[in-house]
Amino acid sequence: MENFPVINLEKMNGEERVATMEKIKDACENWGFFELVNHGISHELLDTVERKTKEHYKKCMEQRFKELVANRALEGVQNEINDMDWESTFHVRHLPESNISQIPDLDDEYRKTVKEFAEKLEKLAEELLDLLCENLGLEKGYLKKALYGSRGPTFGTKVSNYPPCPKPDLIKGLRAHTDAGGIILLLQDDKVSGLQLLKDGQWIDVPPMRHSIVINLGDQIEVITNGKYKSVEHRVIAQSDGTRMSIASFYNPGSDAVIYPAPALLEEEKQVYPKFVFEDYMKLYAGLKFQPKEPRFEAMKAVETTTVI
Repeated sequence: MENFPVINLEKMNGEERVATMEKIKDACENWGFFELVNHGISHELLDTVERKTKEHYKKCMEQRFKELVANRALEGVQNEINDMDWESTFHVRHLPESNISQIPDLDDEYRKTVKEFAEKLEKLAEELLDLLCENLGLEKGYLKKALYGSRGPTFGTKVSNYPPCPKPDLIKGLRAHTDAGGIILLLQDDKVSGLQLLKDGQWIDVPPMRHSIVINLGDQIEVITNGKYKSVEHRVIAQSDGTRMSIASFYNPGSDAVIYPAPALLEEEKQVYPKFVFEDYMKLYAGLKFQPKEPRFEAMKAVETTTVI
């Protein structure tokens, strides 16, 4: 795993900037994933997020998961289960408007921590999008603008816990998929592993590292870059011991954002991807998340020929 791309953002300000940008470029072109260290979000805040998330799971969600899923799901099962995931989750929306005050069972300190963390991640996402622009030769701010829509981006967090599983060979923590949106920022458990990505036909572990943020690219970045950068299939393996925490924040296009390959990238190559409204893509994705992405793009091409955007 020594090859897994780890980017030290502190080096962006010194003489190693060029080499660091090259590492980001290679990660985007060949991995679809990279791990960020020294990203500017304090260890203290990350530790509080982790502590409060684990406390909340223990207090409010662990027993519910056991009652709802665990006992019934795997009783007497002999074959692999392909239509469910071994995970306990809740979702928070931050943008265009926050719904955190409506999420039940969160104490005031946890709400405040999640809000502060989301604000830092939003800034980090936009900083990373500009670094991608620089590597792609696009004007600064292009990707942010492309995802903006009329009301700004959609930004939300999926908080997941993956409890110990009695039959990890029969069920995935989370089935293989690519992410639909823009750029994804993940704070993952540094002790219990499980996240894997598909590279060159092999499943590769995304190494747990304390205080790092894992970045991966969604389908919309693939479209805007005309396939120069690709969204990559990934999954979570269920483990027989230890609960894995995962806090994934999705910086996605606004629902009415019109997504299409950047014209500046088409000067030397033909357009491979269609033009569509993000909301239409999401309606399709909802039913096809755990299937290959290529038919989704093909379906949007068919839509493109019948609608004028």
